[in-house]
Amino acid sequence: MQFTNSFEVSLPPEEAWPLLMDIPAVVPCMPGAEIVERIDERSFKGKISVRLGPVGLVFLCDASFTDIDDAGRRATVQAAGADAKGRGSAQAEILFHCQPSATGSKVVITTDLALSGAVAQYGRGAGLIQNVANQIIGQFARNLEARIGQIKAHASAQEDLPQDAAAVAQPGAAWAGAGTGNAQYAGAASTAPVNGAADPYTAGYREGFGAGFTAGHNAGMAAALALQRAGRPVVPPGQLPPMAPARPIGGISLIFSSLWASVRGWFSGRAR
Repeated sequence: MQFTNSFEVSLPPEEAWPLLMDIPAVVPCMPGAEIVERIDERSFKGKISVRLGPVGLVFLCDASFTDIDDAGRRATVQAAGADAKGRGSAQAEILFHCQPSATGSKVVITTDLALSGAVAQYGRGAGLIQNVANQIIGQFARNLEARIGQIKAHASAQEDLPQDAAAVAQPGAAWAGAGTGNAQYAGAASTAPVNGAADPYTAGYREGFGAGFTAGHNAGMAAALALQRAGRPVVPPGQLPPMAPARPIGGISLIFSSLWASVRGWFSGRAR
C-alpha cells in the first residue's frame, strides 16, 4: 500500500532540512520511536511501538538512507522490521521532500509499505494503517514544532547574554571549572588600565560579574546534585535539555478515527 502525508514547520527549508536529517534530534519527536543502535551516518537500528487497543506491537527494524539530495532537499529511506512477538513483518520505502511554504517549510512524506503475517490483518479494516500514519505524523509535527520553539528561545537567550556571560554559557565552560573555585571569575576584579588609569566601570562590572557568577555557579551545582540524586539528567550550561521520547499513539483514538472515516464514507455514498 502507498500513502502520502505532509506537515509544516516554522523554519525555512535551508534550516528545516538539516534538522530533519539530524536523526538523533528528531527521533524523540516521533511517537513510539527509539534509536537502538547507530550503525553509521546513514544506517541505524530502531524500535517502533504502536498500541491498538489491547494489542501492543513493537517493531524492531533496520533503516538506512539509500539516497540523500541535500541540494534538492530530498531523501529516501529503506526500512525493514518484524514484530518482537513474531506477529508479522513490514518493509517500507519512505521518500521525504522539503519545500518552501507560507509557514516556513512543508515536508511531504510518501510511504510504500508492505505488511505480512498477522500484522497485515490489522491494516485491512477502514484504512487503519492510513489513520495510524496520519496520527503519528500529526503528533510528530507538533512535537517537532515544540522542539523548534525551544531551539529558537535558546538561540535568542544566547544572543541576549553579555559577551562575558555568553562565554561562560558555552557547553562545558562552567562545568569544566567545577571544583576549581572558578578563580578566573571570582578573581576577575583586577582592573585593566584605560589611558594609563584604572577604569572604575570595568572594575565594578568585573567585581559584580565575578560575585554573581560564583553565587550562580554554587546554586547551579547544588541543583545539579539534587537532579543526580533524583535520577534526572543534568544538562551542562548552554545546552538544550534532552527531549523525552514521544509516547506511542494509543489504540482507542485510532479505532474511533477509523470508525468515523467509515461513517463519513458510508454517508457520502448514500448522499450520491
